[in-house]
Amino acid sequence: MNTLKAEKRDMSVKAKRLRREGYVTGNVFGREIEGSIPVKIEKTAAEKLLKTNGKGSQILLDVDGAVHNVLIKEVQYDSMKNQIDEMDFQALVKGEKVHSTAEIFLLNHEMVNTGVVQQLLHEVAYRADPAHLVDKIEVDVVGMKAGDIIKVKDLAIAKDENIDLQTDPEADVATVTEVHAAPEAEEEAEENA
Repeated sequence: MNTLKAEKRDMSVKAKRLRREGYVTGNVFGREIEGSIPVKIEKTAAEKLLKTNGKGSQILLDVDGAVHNVLIKEVQYDSMKNQIDEMDFQALVKGEKVHSTAEIFLLNHEMVNTGVVQQLLHEVAYRADPAHLVDKIEVDVVGMKAGDIIKVKDLAIAKDENIDLQTDPEADVATVTEVHAAPEAEEEAEENA
């Protein structure tokens, strides 16, 4: 499990100033934490972590030497500056179910040659205790053909008895649609015939 270092944040220093100084601000909250713990994280460390982990990932957060088992609950970006502004974490309690999301990744979509794969759903919401958290779902679409549909109920996460799905099991995750020739190309083919 990845570990991210953080420091308790002095609330007298504005978040804007901390961001200019190269930090990402955030909060750690949870049932066993009174209120929340405001934190600051070095931007480079946060960016490195987010290359392999995202919203819904379980990590260890080291806040001034106190290590918390946490879930990345929210990540806020400033799209204009292309940087992370804020990260929020939920401290996990063993045996207590938490709300989370798992990101869906389609694998081998370039190998589907009877149509175009369209991803309609990018994450699945669920509840589970910390031992059964899932941060990503990989779906191999090899062998799919035009007209095929993958629904949430077809995913491995839906069959896991330790997970309570919050997303509709009948929701479409991905479909394969036929590729139609462009109208101009059809007209040219008719003229050349």
